[in-house]
Amino acid sequence: MRRQQEMRLDERYVPYLQMAGLYHLVRLNDRWFRLDEPLVSAFVERWRPETHTFHMPFGECTITLQDVAYQLGLPVDGRYETFGECPEGADEETVRRFARAYIMMLLGTQLFADKSSNRIHIRWLPFVARLEEMGGYSWGSAELAWLYRCMCRVANRHVVKLAGPLQLLQSWIFWQFPAFRPTGYDAFSWPLASRWSGYNHGISEKGPRFIWMPYSTPDVLQVVHPEVLEPRHTMLWRCVTSLIYFAVVEWHQVDRVLPQFGGVQPPPHPTLNIDFLMSKDGRGGDCWFLSHLQYWHLHWETRADHVLRFDVVDDSGPSQEFLAWWHQHGKRFLSPEVYLGDPRGIPIPVEATQRGAG
Repeated sequence: MRRQQEMRLDERYVPYLQMAGLYHLVRLNDRWFRLDEPLVSAFVERWRPETHTFHMPFGECTITLQDVAYQLGLPVDGRYETFGECPEGADEETVRRFARAYIMMLLGTQLFADKSSNRIHIRWLPFVARLEEMGGYSWGSAELAWLYRCMCRVANRHVVKLAGPLQLLQSWIFWQFPAFRPTGYDAFSWPLASRWSGYNHGISEKGPRFIWMPYSTPDVLQVVHPEVLEPRHTMLWRCVTSLIYFAVVEWHQVDRVLPQFGGVQPPPHPTLNIDFLMSKDGRGGDCWFLSHLQYWHLHWETRADHVLRFDVVDDSGPSQEFLAWWHQHGKRFLSPEVYLGDPRGIPIPVEATQRGAG
């Protein structure tokens, strides 16, 4: 993860950032924390591309549109989809140009970072040119699609470097798994990922417990921006639908993680096989994807029809039926079972363990 320290936020950009729906993201560029590569790598080892979930001993969990909204303050409903300092006394058109450059920087370093971490695709230029329309896009779903795709790629043993919005991934780990959380970061503000500002995994101590609903406490809710809690956004947190970032299409499989929304998890339905979409990333051009991926775009357009309905309970978690299914089908441990047994080939005689001569 890296930021553009040379390009500072100018207060004159703020109206345009608010117009584009990206203003909350600015706080993360100013309040940075370092990537804990061993921790993130350990979680990527547990990522299953076919379900878009982390396989844990207790069941499945994943990053959802709800996490994107809370962690980064991005809108999740809507349409899919080297500058210095702005001079003093600049006219409005000059400020707009610098604001566009700042937005491009945010897109390339915060939301849709590639392995270079400092480049942005030229396809964004027509969108940034229309600043007034940028606030109508679902930035959250596009970013989550990109994170899913990046983790699916690195699950391939031939890929050694993880790209994507890694701030979101690491902050999600800290919020959901208190045992990995650094100490001394009890205070937080909006967006929630800014809580870990200044974190350095080399000097921080860490507090295996999992919190299904870390955003439900009153102290969290009092700092949440009201826009994030609008019904048109919150209903999509529980929506099983396609996530689209240009030619990248991924699947939001929240039906497998109901406890993260206060539900009880039954045995899941068979996974949707979209392996054929994994090879489509737009590297050969983007002009074709609208017609060839029409079905998945239509699914997003009708997203309100795919919102899950389930009972919210006080003790959310996996059901007994799920645990029985998980014990049989889940990948609870990374090591083969042969390595999890007693490593001793033969029993050690009792006398061999006794102290004394002989």
